[in-house]
Amino acid sequence: MSQRPFQVLGIQQIAIGSTDKQRLKKIWVDLLGLEVTGTFQSERENVDEDICAIGTGPFKVEVDLMQPMDIDKKPAVHTTPLNHVGLWIDDLPKAVEWLSAQGLRFAPGGIRKGAAGFDICFIHPKGNDELPISGEGVLIELVQAPSDVIQAFATLARASQTFT
Repeated sequence: MSQRPFQVLGIQQIAIGSTDKQRLKKIWVDLLGLEVTGTFQSERENVDEDICAIGTGPFKVEVDLMQPMDIDKKPAVHTTPLNHVGLWIDDLPKAVEWLSAQGLRFAPGGIRKGAAGFDICFIHPKGNDELPISGEGVLIELVQAPSDVIQAFATLARASQTFT
C-alpha cells in the first residue's frame, strides 16, 4: 500500500435522520441548545434538513437533522437514524484518487457541492464483488476542509506535540 497522500483532520458533521425533523429539533435545538444555522432541500437526495452547529470556528461540528421529502422514495434518509458521519479531509481529490486505487467503493455522484457549500463525496456503506472495501454499514462523507480548518488543525497538532 502506498503512502496516504491526505489526512483526516476531524469530524465535520453528524447527520441524523427521522420521519419528522421537528421531533429531532425538540431534543437537539430546544433541549440541548444547538443553533440552527441553515436549511437544505434536495429532491435528488430526497432530503429536507436543518443544519445545526456545536462549537465555533474551525472546530464547529455540524449536526444535520434530516427527514425525507417523500417517505416512499430513495435515498431513505430516515431509515438509519445515524445517517452518516462527515470527516474533514485536507485534499479531497487526492483522497478519492488514492482510496479508489485501494479498492474502496464510493457512492454514485462523485465529488460535488454539499449542503454546507463544501466539496463532498460519500464512501458507500456496502462493498460489492468489484469493490469489496466499504463503510461496512456506515455511510461516510468525505468533506474538503477549507484553508482555515486545515490551518487550525495544523496549529492544534503542533501545540499538542509541545506538550508530549
